[in-house]
Amino acid sequence: MTWTQLPLGPIQTNAYILNNSKGDALIFDPGGDADTLLQWLQDKQITPLAILLTHAHFDHIGAVDAVRDAYSIPVYLHKNEENWLEDPELNRSTAFLGRTKVTARPAEKILHGEQSLQIGSFSCNVLETPGHSPGSVSFYFENEGIVFSGDALFASSIGRTDLPGGNHQQLLESIHSKLMDLPEETIVACGHGPTTTILREMDSNPFLNAL
Repeated sequence: MTWTQLPLGPIQTNAYILNNSKGDALIFDPGGDADTLLQWLQDKQITPLAILLTHAHFDHIGAVDAVRDAYSIPVYLHKNEENWLEDPELNRSTAFLGRTKVTARPAEKILHGEQSLQIGSFSCNVLETPGHSPGSVSFYFENEGIVFSGDALFASSIGRTDLPGGNHQQLLESIHSKLMDLPEETIVACGHGPTTTILREMDSNPFLNAL
């Protein structure tokens, strides 16, 4: 398996593509610039099997419908945010973008709690990591040694919690109980900025070491 980070959309949110040697792939958080993403997939001869959303803020969903329609694939989203895709107030595009409203059709696959997912040859564990938003999840691929954490954990930082549905203490608890329990060498594929590792954040993240 290989993975690629592509910053997309109005605030350069990291989309990730995890693909196998056959060219099958999963897409995480396609935040915008649909034409760029679709052209990249075509150039690399990669065929996505599903879109997995860590959460449904506007900057993570801008290219969802375009990619979903191009490949006739399902979208996965936690139940606590199942209404956010259609609602620009809930996904915060109204607040941040004004007249430019970001929406998408409802997700085909609703995640109810923590579970294991098997999509084609891809296998992962869904970890509930709320705090940045009520339906935030992280997708942990044990065999690949990587977790797609969305906006829960960043390199030397954590997700903001001042948006509706955010909760600072809940986010810290999510990070400590779910992400910090992963193997230290696990790569953290963050929603913004560079990737990091569990060990690096365990040792140097000021938000986590202040406790």
